[in-house]
Amino acid sequence: MRHWFIGLAIALACLLASWAVLVLLARRLPPGIMRDLVAFIPDLVTTVRRLRSDPEVPRRAKIALLVAAVWVASPIDLIPEFLPVIGPLDDIVVVALALRYAGRVIPRQTLLDAWPGNPRLIERLLGPAR
Repeated sequence: MRHWFIGLAIALACLLASWAVLVLLARRLPPGIMRDLVAFIPDLVTTVRRLRSDPEVPRRAKIALLVAAVWVASPIDLIPEFLPVIGPLDDIVVVALALRYAGRVIPRQTLLDAWPGNPRLIERLLGPAR
């Protein structure tokens, strides 16, 4: 049983270290598409945290965003992450679907205010305003 806890602690440490690298890269890269892509996961986590306590956000939208955040953080994927290019595709699809759903039930300005990154990226994911 002790070996399981050690393995779990190592996996958690690796996950946190990879997030720290993403945050560091997001701050050091010049503005552009690469910086937006690297900052996407930290921006998603920040958005979920901000919307979680917002009274304007319906519970079903909070659940959809939380599921997307857990899906991205989960080590279990439909497509393994180690496959180049296609590895993160399932994460991207789940997050895009959750954000588009949230964009339909949350006031658009509330979602834009909660997004800490480039507003152009979230607007592109949400699609045209209705």
